[in-house]
This record gives sequence, structure tokens and C-alpha cells, in this order.
Amino acid sequence: MKVAIFGLGYVGTVCGACFARFGHDIIGVDVNPLKVQMIAEGLSPIVEPELDTLLAEAHASGRLRATTNTEEAVQWADISLVCVGTPSNENGSLNLEYIYGVCREIGQALRTKQDFHVVVIRSTVLPGTVDRCAHIIEESSGKRAGTDFAVASNPEFLREGSAIRDFVNPPFTLVGTNDERARSILQQLYAPIGAEFIAVEPRVAEMLKYVNNSFHALKVAFANEIGEICKAMGIDSHAVMELFMRDTKLNISTAYFRPGYAYGGSCLPKDLSALAYQAQQLDLPVPVLRSIQESNRRHIEFGIRLIQRTGKKKIGLLGLSFKAGTDDLRESPLVVLVETLLGKGYSIKIYDRNVNLAKLMGANKAYIEKQIPHISQLFVSSPDEILADRECIVIGNKDPEFKDILDRVRPDQVVIDLVRIAPVPKTSAHYEGICW
Repeated sequence: MKVAIFGLGYVGTVCGACFARFGHDIIGVDVNPLKVQMIAEGLSPIVEPELDTLLAEAHASGRLRATTNTEEAVQWADISLVCVGTPSNENGSLNLEYIYGVCREIGQALRTKQDFHVVVIRSTVLPGTVDRCAHIIEESSGKRAGTDFAVASNPEFLREGSAIRDFVNPPFTLVGTNDERARSILQQLYAPIGAEFIAVEPRVAEMLKYVNNSFHALKVAFANEIGEICKAMGIDSHAVMELFMRDTKLNISTAYFRPGYAYGGSCLPKDLSALAYQAQQLDLPVPVLRSIQESNRRHIEFGIRLIQRTGKKKIGLLGLSFKAGTDDLRESPLVVLVETLLGKGYSIKIYDRNVNLAKLMGANKAYIEKQIPHISQLFVSSPDEILADRECIVIGNKDPEFKDILDRVRPDQVVIDLVRIAPVPKTSAHYEGICW
């Protein structure tokens, strides 16, 4: 396959060397004649382990060359990979002028090209950029996206110092496109790597890179705050974090990465507060740990606002405990939700089979009687009673009993889903998820 790579910086150079290694023919394109000359001679313009050897091999095999001529590259190639920089503006916003400039040049070169061409955005860009690039290419080429060309997202996940290993051993290959021909061509491009090929909607692919990097930044800041607390208390932070990372059942897992309602229960709120207070006693600010509490509080308020926006006053809550399969109401964000709505004059009915049982027996009986007796009077004995006369149905936890609830609501009812009770929610009622 013939591939034009626009931008011979870090990502473009690594991509060119690796794709050539897998048997593709590569032409690099850059406005900097020195970079073009170095690539054309099989030399690396950047420092990265193993890259010098790969570029020399690609040059010797005749699979790698370079040019400053966009027209030449686009006419020759099947695919154009856009790997130019996306620097920050002074206000922190993303500067996409280089991306858009390259797309205009590619569009102009496509004016006289007859074959279908795939333009792939490898650079890190915000959701919606692929759509904007397609529009720019349409304007500059006079051709139509989906007919004469396609634009796809293909974010890179390369770490400096291990970029070659990351490229050839990825967890998966991600492509964002709604065009079947583009998907097929890119699957052929990446076939030699052998990783799982995942095609999604373009904005999902564009967003993932930001999610990854933001979480990586959070992990570093979190580990450093834990390190400061440990140091102040004379504890070996590396010993603590080594043990932390051994738990792949909860700590390093998917268990807590499903967008939904706020956290609650007997452990997370209490223990986070205790650790933040301990840090305060040690004169350590720990802004990441403290911001977790604030973020959780704001998310509870967001759920309340979603219900208020429906304009409905008769609310039915399915699930009151913070987690399905438990009767634990301590620090449950759903208790806060109910108390807030009651204070604003809403009519509430609640169904939760586990909490109903706890009213009669169990560890939470005393808590219910002493702390929230007003709420305990709102319980009904079945979901049918909720569905019968409530205007707004709020799904509070993932009790299996609620799996078919979306099939049972009426068209005149509103559903606010705090847990994503179904992977692809379908209902005759007006439906809104808290994070989807």
C-alpha cells in the first residue's frame, strides 16, 4: 500500500519507519527541506531508540522517500496520514491551523485525482475535527466526502522512548470512521501488526486520546500526592504503590470506569475525607484528593438538575442504595437526591427490595429508623406501583429487577437513568442518561 505521511516530526517519522518495515511504500511530506533530506537519506530527524536502524533499512529497501511537494505525494499515495503538530494557543485552546492547512493542500491535490483517497488524522485533535477537515477538503477539491474521498481519525498512542515497541505491539488499533471503504483500507494498512482492529464513530476515536492523556496526568498527580503524605509520615511510598498496583481486580481494572452517578457507601467518602484531613494536619494541600470530593458533590447536583429540568413533580425512584445488591444507605448520593427533592416540594415514591428488607431486619435498620425515617415512609412494595402513577422514573442502581423497566414505561413518562440500565437504551418514553 502507498502511504503519504504529512509532518515528519516525532509521530510522522515513527509511523513512516514502522509502516515501511511492514512492507508499505512510504513518502514523507514536510515543509522543512532539512527533514525531507534526512528522511530521503534514511536518517532520523529525531532521537528515539531503534528508529535509526528502521529508517536505514527502509531507505535501503527503497520503501521510503520524502518530498516537499503535496501534489506529488497525494497523486502517488492511496492514503494520506496527517501527523502535523497541534500546539496550544496562549489561552490553552488547541491550534489546528496546521491540520487545516494540510487538508486544504490535500484537497487541492485531489482536484485532478480520479481514485478514491483516504485522509487519516493521526494528530491529537478534539472531537469534531474530522468533520471539519472533510468540509475543508470538499471546499478545496470540489469533490464529495464519502464518494471521492473519506476522512478518518486514527489517534496515536506512542510514548517517547518506547514508540517503536508501542507501534508494533499496541493493545488495539483504533480507527474512527463512518465510511466502509476507509475502514477496509485502514484495516489492510494495519493488518501486518496483528492487533485487534476497532472501528468506531470519529468523535469517539478523537475523544479517546484526550481521555487517555488526562487520566495519565491524573495518575501522576495522584501518585505524587500520596507520595507527599507518605514522606511526611515516614512511610515508603514506593512500597505502598507497588502493593496498590498488584490489585488488578479493583485498583487496575474496569470496575470504576463506567460513567454514572456519584460514588457513596461506607468506605469511599469516609476514607477519602480521613486521608484529606490527615494531609491537612501535615500542612499538605493535596488539591487532587480534595477536588475528588468537590467533583462528586457537583455530580450529585447534576443528577438533581436533570430531574428538575423535566418539569415533572411526581418522581419514582428505582433503587435507593448506592449499589445494587446491598442495603447500604450510608453516604448514598441517592439519599441526598431524595432529600433535596423533598425539600423542593416533589412527590416521591421509592422502590428498593434490599432496603425494604433492611427496614425489617439487618444492619441498616437502625440507620433507616434514626437518620432517614421520613424517607422510609416513601417506600412502595413493587416497581409496578412506581410505574402506575409516577411522571418521572429515576433509575438509581443496577438491580437486575430493573432490566426490563425501559420496556414497561409509558410514552407520557420521562426516564432519568443514572446507571445505564441497558447498553443501548430503547424506550417509548422520553429518556435521558446522566452521562450519555
